[in-house]
Amino acid sequence: MLAAKFSSRSLALKNWARLMSTSASPSSYKLVVIGGGAAGLAVSSTLSEKLGKNEVAVIEPSQVHYQQPLFTFVGGGLKDFKDTFRPTVDVVSPNAQLISQAAAEIDPKSNTVTLADGSKVSYEYLVVAAGIELNFGGIRGLKDAIGKNGVASNYSPKYVQSTYEFLQNTSSGNALFTMPATPIKCAGAPQKIAYLADELFREKGVRDKINVNYYTGLGKIFAVDKYANAMYDVAKSRNINVNLLHDLIEVDGVAKKATFKIMGEGPQAGESVTVPYEFLHVTPPMKPFDFIKNSKIANADGYVDVNQATLQHNKFPNIYALGDCSSLPTSKTAAAAAAQSKVLKQNLLGQILQGKSPSVEYNGYTSCPLVTGKHKLVLAEFSGYTGTPHETFFFDQAKEHAFSYWLTADVLPEIYWNSMLKGTWNGPSSIRKLTNPTNIN
Repeated sequence: MLAAKFSSRSLALKNWARLMSTSASPSSYKLVVIGGGAAGLAVSSTLSEKLGKNEVAVIEPSQVHYQQPLFTFVGGGLKDFKDTFRPTVDVVSPNAQLISQAAAEIDPKSNTVTLADGSKVSYEYLVVAAGIELNFGGIRGLKDAIGKNGVASNYSPKYVQSTYEFLQNTSSGNALFTMPATPIKCAGAPQKIAYLADELFREKGVRDKINVNYYTGLGKIFAVDKYANAMYDVAKSRNINVNLLHDLIEVDGVAKKATFKIMGEGPQAGESVTVPYEFLHVTPPMKPFDFIKNSKIANADGYVDVNQATLQHNKFPNIYALGDCSSLPTSKTAAAAAAQSKVLKQNLLGQILQGKSPSVEYNGYTSCPLVTGKHKLVLAEFSGYTGTPHETFFFDQAKEHAFSYWLTADVLPEIYWNSMLKGTWNGPSSIRKLTNPTNIN
């Protein structure tokens, strides 16, 4: 995949430069940021500019940075995979030091992070933005089945291109789309690809031969009622079968069968049901990384234990967290990370430069653009803390709209590369005062 974007020679040169920068790194920094994803870069770009060159280190093992919100469009055949990634060295601020290793251990008492090679990096302040781990091994048989025989996942750069390929080759039988019972990033993505698949099947003239089934381990199709009602209507209008409280537990890739455990407290709870498939899109269960879960900064569920308003750690005041690895009880999306980054940066800078206690508060804002077809999208914006819609525009964003699609497919990707990763995009709250003044939360 990457060969289509970079020559082997250019990759070798970038790897050499990365290795050299890592080996030459000092071992102590004013601020260490664990994670070079959207959340980590939004913070490190701003803080490295404010604190000065090489006062900030970014610990990130991946050589490639992916714009993951675009994976749905790739899986649906609407975007090219090559537009979703860039070399990590190109998106980390030149003022920050990139350490191209994985974090292996956090010791908040000694203010150190141990790297995969056993070396230690010291910090005065720490921001944890490590994301969340895809757990393909959490479903029996999935590791052997995925990428073959009609089984794909938009959540992995390794398999996302298989989604569109397998959809094109599906002409009859059951097409299954799954959502696990665990917390996941971008909780709308499991159903978005079902709507795109339905549209593709109709364009091919085979929709009447295919049963489109959406299975979720949760009790609702979407967490917020306003948008849940809209998605039920979309699914009903497309003849997509919605199966609540069905959690995928096993995939038999040879026999092409998927087994679901029935969740909840109903009369069939705990039982399992096996369904044959021709196409299966799997959203894997997800979990905190072990180096966080096993550390003293984690809560009982393995997420970084931070104050949901200030993003400061509840026990260690020189540690903050944001994004998917944090304990913040809101949806795990890039939009949430953008809003969180604004709060975190203001609170952390005030603490570093002026000794202030954190006072800026995050209200749980997040957004989930629910693609329902080519040029159609429901733009869900809300507080994950209260379930209250916080819509940026004056029209009803629970309705499918071409403008919402254009904004998500064409405008937001440019904002992502050119503003969010550079720390200058903090979400739409500032423009909402003009575009929807009656809903300015």
